[in-house]
Amino acid sequence: MNFGERSGLWMKKNLFSSPKESIVSIILGSIIFAAISKLLNWMLLSATWTGSAEVCRANSGFCWPFLWEKMSLILFGLYPREYLWRPILTVIAFVVLMFMSFDKKRWGLNLLINWLVLGFWTLFFLRGGMFGLHYIESDSWGGLPLTLLLFTFGLLGAYPLGIFLALGRRSDLIIIKWICIGFIELIRGVPLISVLFMASVLFPLFLPEGVVFEKYWRAQIAFILFMGAYMAEVVRGGLQAISKGQTEAAKALGLSSPQTQIFIILPQALRIVIPPTVSTAIGLFKDTSLVLIIALFDLLGSTKSALKDSSWLGFSVEAYVFVGLIYYFFCSSLSRLSRKMERELSVVKR
Repeated sequence: MNFGERSGLWMKKNLFSSPKESIVSIILGSIIFAAISKLLNWMLLSATWTGSAEVCRANSGFCWPFLWEKMSLILFGLYPREYLWRPILTVIAFVVLMFMSFDKKRWGLNLLINWLVLGFWTLFFLRGGMFGLHYIESDSWGGLPLTLLLFTFGLLGAYPLGIFLALGRRSDLIIIKWICIGFIELIRGVPLISVLFMASVLFPLFLPEGVVFEKYWRAQIAFILFMGAYMAEVVRGGLQAISKGQTEAAKALGLSSPQTQIFIILPQALRIVIPPTVSTAIGLFKDTSLVLIIALFDLLGSTKSALKDSSWLGFSVEAYVFVGLIYYFFCSSLSRLSRKMERELSVVKR
């Protein structure tokens, strides 16, 4: 059976299996086709590819010259232009490792180590100051590299923190239990903006005189603490889904409580909560845009800065479409990775 025959059978089974489904498929297909046609006409056929802002304003299509002019500012913020090759290499490394993560053979401790190495390598590469690399203050970091850095370290820090908080909330030790409950409920009871504001404004007041803590690290710690509380509730849901019979069976085999949690309960619980875990991770990726409140310019913040140029006013649609596609690429990649993990680990039926 060739590709055309397989496609025809799939369409007959999924789109035109009944008169009602055929009508719905035709109507929705027509709407989608019309929307895509108008979008392609606006971005390609009627677009302005070269020229100035005045040329773009005289045309109703997409203004590509605006993106050519503001691309480096949108993607890399205020990072010095003579050293742009450093953030470019970091973004390429992130994308390569992300696609490598789709390979089931790479899953395991080695993949986690690779992400940790990439995160610390990115920090060193963006900062410099050693091995001949010019030192760049973290206040100059911005755009996509800053978004990826906040997301990577935020997730790598929040995930184990969430596991410890979830286990602590279920602990038989009353003090540990109530400390974990208090932390989770306190963090989940306030918006992320307030946590970032406190980390930026109030935290330095408690530091000894002369000690300076960079804004990037304050924002990173705020993300880890905030997302750790949400991740704790995700993990707790998985722990509650495991029957008590498995704990009793482990005790009957002579396993201690830590051994039972590490080798029996946690692997099953973490596998069950893959969908909400990835959903929380996607939310973290998008919430990095809130660092603008403490004067850090992530991808969305640098985009807003690019739109303030008086000579290129009126092209916000082009900017947000471009940035939206970037967000969609990374978020959809995380979603596809989640579905692959669900299938491979038999969380859902194939």
